[in-house]
Amino acid sequence: MSIVNTKVKFHCSVEDIWNIVTSLTDYAWRSDLSRIEVVSEKKFVEYTNKGYATTFTITLAEPYKRWEFNIENDNIEGHWTGEFSETNGETEISFTEDVKPKKFFVKPFVKGYLKKQQEAYIADLRKVVEEIN
Repeated sequence: MSIVNTKVKFHCSVEDIWNIVTSLTDYAWRSDLSRIEVVSEKKFVEYTNKGYATTFTITLAEPYKRWEFNIENDNIEGHWTGEFSETNGETEISFTEDVKPKKFFVKPFVKGYLKKQQEAYIADLRKVVEEIN
């Protein structure tokens, strides 16, 4: 398994960050996505700009504190955990992905891919937070 964690602080409320991150309808700020398909209350599918689909099954939603889901596509499966906390008007997020490859030839690339994805996500998130502040 490959585990990648990113911790970042933002100068905004935890409510603002939570609402941005957990919205399945307002995702235009994400540079990597073409669309999100909501399958049910607990399941959604993200499509990359190239049409590659990843299915997410929500396993925990504790507003303003924790959001978790299982991840699966043709190449990987695993779990994502997002932790949210606010201190003195500053919100810290900690996102952890614990993923294993489904195909042996994908294994050497998983950790680097996850890091790159998290970096892009955080960069996009920073932009949208700056716009609302």
